[in-house]
Amino acid sequence: MPSFDIVSEIEKNEIQNAVENAARELSTRYDFRGVEASFSWSDPDAVLKAEADFQLDQMRDILINKLVKRGIDPAMMDSGKVEHAGKTFHQRVGFKQGIDSDTAKKIVKTIKESKLKVQTAIQGEQLRVTGKKRDDLQAAINLIKESNLGQPFQYKNFRD
Repeated sequence: MPSFDIVSEIEKNEIQNAVENAARELSTRYDFRGVEASFSWSDPDAVLKAEADFQLDQMRDILINKLVKRGIDPAMMDSGKVEHAGKTFHQRVGFKQGIDSDTAKKIVKTIKESKLKVQTAIQGEQLRVTGKKRDDLQAAINLIKESNLGQPFQYKNFRD
């Protein structure tokens, strides 16, 4: 019986490379000359530090740009709140990994409401979708891509 898995995962080394590239760009930017601003990677989060909160917004845009160039969807970013300590502002940016139970239930509900002839099973942080026809599975993939669930998904282990 044909099946595939729905997962939401990212490669941490790609995120780390994007953070390092963003730090490199930050050092060459004219608007950040003489400003105490930095990117750092402390697994599993990126930490942004700057002298003002509007600079954190600019730094977040730089990071998004570098993530996109590395093929990582910016929707994976989970920005924490801006904190102020002394003369610097800092913010932790986490990255969503895996499918939480609420999102998994939404996916199952979306597939069931579409009346596709497939079965969906939650398996930890991923979902397994099985069906008799390959076309039904491809329709399920398209349905999930079209329904905006706030998180990008990958489709793996497509088996006949």
